[in-house]
Amino acid sequence: MFTGIVEEIGKIESISRGRNSAVLTISAEKVLRGTKIGDSIAVNGICLTVTKLMNNAFQADVMHETLSRSSLAEAVKGSEVNLERAMAADGRFGGHIVAGHVDGTGTIAGKKKDDNAIWYKIEASPHIMRYVVEKGSITVDGISLTVAKVEDNNFSISAIPHTVSQTVLKDRKEGDIVNLENDIIGKYVEKLLYVQDEETNGLIGARQKDNTKKSTITKDFLAKYGY
Repeated sequence: MFTGIVEEIGKIESISRGRNSAVLTISAEKVLRGTKIGDSIAVNGICLTVTKLMNNAFQADVMHETLSRSSLAEAVKGSEVNLERAMAADGRFGGHIVAGHVDGTGTIAGKKKDDNAIWYKIEASPHIMRYVVEKGSITVDGISLTVAKVEDNNFSISAIPHTVSQTVLKDRKEGDIVNLENDIIGKYVEKLLYVQDEETNGLIGARQKDNTKKSTITKDFLAKYGY
């Protein structure tokens, strides 16, 4: 698990591409401290497993599913990436719960400065937008950010100069692709509120059909207990 608080910016030193996969070599310093082979590091919000350690770099495998869902498919040698180690059990929870499992990508549709903040408008598909709520959390390229505005097919975030300067947001411009991960809590709440239908989703076995019933957890129930 991660928190979306980027520790440093790394650089892709090499990409070895296979037919449907790739091996990345990424230069870094801070995230290598205490890191062992098999540990997890979020690379632009994507949870990758360290397979090899060098003096100032690490290697990680990227599978077909990850390439198809993320901006790593467009990565090139020299690209800068946000890096974060998995959260330590005794660490500070500075952002929000980030799994490192990217839901899809979005496109930066606008960027403007507003006094000491920088606004980014990001267009996203309906399966991303359904979980985006104003004042809620979203992960953009591994950065935990607060949603400032929501429209039909896009949302906006307002970032402070420190966040921009310490992450790859500083280089993001209109038309760039970014990795997006929705707040996982919203997905769990939806799962509890709405039982998947067998005919449309094929997730409930035939033997369970007669025993399937609607969840008793309601919005009023969640509100009563502080959700």
